[in-house]
Amino acid sequence: MNRYTTLNSTDYEEVVRCDNEEVGFSAWIAVHNSNRGPALGGCRVWNYICDDDALTDVLRLSKGMTYKNSLARLSLGGGKCVVRADLEKVDRGAMFESVGQFVETLHGRYITAEDVNSTVEDMVAVKRHTKHVATVGASGNPSPFTAYGVYCAIRACVQFKFGHDDLKGLRIAIQGVGETGGRLARLLANDGCTIFATDINQNNLSELQKNVKFHAVEPEDIYGAACDIFCPCALGGILNSFTIPRLHCSIVAGSANNQLLERADGDLLDARDILYVPDYAANAGGVINISCEIGQTYDAGRARQKTEMIGETVTDILRQSKSMKRPTHVIADRMAEELIMLGVAA
Repeated sequence: MNRYTTLNSTDYEEVVRCDNEEVGFSAWIAVHNSNRGPALGGCRVWNYICDDDALTDVLRLSKGMTYKNSLARLSLGGGKCVVRADLEKVDRGAMFESVGQFVETLHGRYITAEDVNSTVEDMVAVKRHTKHVATVGASGNPSPFTAYGVYCAIRACVQFKFGHDDLKGLRIAIQGVGETGGRLARLLANDGCTIFATDINQNNLSELQKNVKFHAVEPEDIYGAACDIFCPCALGGILNSFTIPRLHCSIVAGSANNQLLERADGDLLDARDILYVPDYAANAGGVINISCEIGQTYDAGRARQKTEMIGETVTDILRQSKSMKRPTHVIADRMAEELIMLGVAA
């Protein structure tokens, strides 16, 4: 049985914890901001070391969703759900049904969807207890659109940095080749890029090998790979004072959320003249796709067209960054915050 606890958190509209000892999990939902509409964000499952780590993650991720949805000009706010559980020990179906009950307690202020370690099938279980869930029976797996959005962002960066949009011959280092990173690798390989890939999950590398020729790199060595573009497509916090000095690239653009460990790390990238695409600008394709099923009949073609606009948004960020002589993450934050204040789709 679910037990709920409301938590106090400055600058967040609502943060609630759920504990279910019978099933064996704890979960948190954070609604960061709903000025533009109900808070949309996926349900991430991770075997966090401690509760504090899970809470920190849901707060960071929900705020990131506010900025992502805003910059993508969606009529949606930002929220997130994280679940602390060992998927090898828990009854998966029972857990996601309980998560559905949890989501329902927010009465539509939060809309969930699949995310890290949750699937469309899991969302079917969630939907048995709430209608406030996306990706079920309409837009489906958001990963293809997330990957395509990052691909569009990369093309915009190459055009801005090198003066052309031909990716052939570029060296791409991809950290994490799961659902999204693997799809991105295939898109880039099809354009003639040389791929360097790493993943802590050997199965992901084996799966990629079926379709893409690539150079395998040890996880800790990916930062030092000599490349044109570094694509973080795993977990966040990997761009920091330790890893940034090791980078040998001109561009950083990937699908991982919260790539900067600290805001100052964006300044470090700028000081090294590494063009950084703020993660929530590049990886919005998945949420754009999901938004196309909320309150309307889903149209995959429309979702793809809206995802392609990520390239225009990235170009705008890069141009303003250059003209104002300010780091890209500062420019993107300012743009997103202006749209959040408007409170309606621009």
